[in-house]
Amino acid sequence: MSAAIGRVVVVGNGIAGLTAAHALRDAGYDGELTVVGDEVHAAYSRPALSKALLADHDDLTSHRLPEPTHGAVELLGTRAEGLDPDRRRVRLAGGEELPYDRLVIATGSRARRLSDLPGEHTLRGLDDAIALRDRVAARPSVVVVGGGPLGMEVASGCLARGCEVTLVSQGTPMAPQLGDHLAGVLVAAARERGLALVETRAARLEAAGDEAARVVLDEGPLLEPDLVVSAVGDVPNTEWLAGTGLADDGVVRVDERGLARPDVAAVGDLAAFPTAGGLRRIPLWSTAIEHGRVAAAALLHGESAPPLRLQPYFWTEQFGLSVKVVGDLPPTGEPTYVEGGPGGPALMRWDGAAAAVDHRIPIPRLRRLAAGAPAAA
Repeated sequence: MSAAIGRVVVVGNGIAGLTAAHALRDAGYDGELTVVGDEVHAAYSRPALSKALLADHDDLTSHRLPEPTHGAVELLGTRAEGLDPDRRRVRLAGGEELPYDRLVIATGSRARRLSDLPGEHTLRGLDDAIALRDRVAARPSVVVVGGGPLGMEVASGCLARGCEVTLVSQGTPMAPQLGDHLAGVLVAAARERGLALVETRAARLEAAGDEAARVVLDEGPLLEPDLVVSAVGDVPNTEWLAGTGLADDGVVRVDERGLARPDVAAVGDLAAFPTAGGLRRIPLWSTAIEHGRVAAAALLHGESAPPLRLQPYFWTEQFGLSVKVVGDLPPTGEPTYVEGGPGGPALMRWDGAAAAVDHRIPIPRLRRLAAGAPAAA
């Protein structure tokens, strides 16, 4: 194996790239392996940034992952600036080129911003989380723009730190991700804990001094907090692939094994892969892990490697609730309660999906429920 494939380069040191590197070794690859990461930090748990790291008063370790065992040469704090797929070369900042026989593209995505104002804060990386943690220690008034998982988790963390928090959302928070039923459960818990919720058609930011911003709602009112945090989605980091033909529409299109071409895999947030709903990105932590494993095997074994058989898994902690969901997202309609009921710990399912609210259930069982297994299975 290593005689035919002597050099593998992984560009991106998030969970997708890390998983791919480990999966290559697990599959028997013993050649030269190089991991390039633009952050100076070792790989860390991104979900922890908006959960324990933001909310806990003393814990600064919840984001840490075990030390990698892939034995790669790690080039941290190094940015990839270009790719020549014909010559099989990755160009780094400063002009150095890394040759490869196989390449894993795992550069992820960055926070989408509403403005270029210094008063707009986002949460994407570890440095963002530490800076935000320091800001909320003074208990400022906070407006969070965005009603998705990140926005709601940030709002929850700020409330837990004693801040007055308003969340601005287009429609019901979490409904696009989790459907109306689970969204209603989370919104009720958020209101009970003191979250002020404002629904609007659109919002924009304006400067309010040198380092501050205010939120202008489409309906006209102004919100002028001490701190504005936007959580309005992400942008895939594909600019360094310009001219390669791999990311002409802002994402890297891959096949069911994660391959953009026989010698190039793309995994994680920037990869659009075939699903029952068409070619799409699914920027979830669990998806990045599964995708990294499958693509690594495909780089080594081609079409003989198994394709991705994804059953999306989503988990959030916010406003005192822990919610885990597996299957076709968002689930639609009212659920059937398998255990528990409204207002307390519950296990429920829909056609093609299952969810646990404050319920200790092994994820394999939750997956079986989503796939239609009997409730007792």
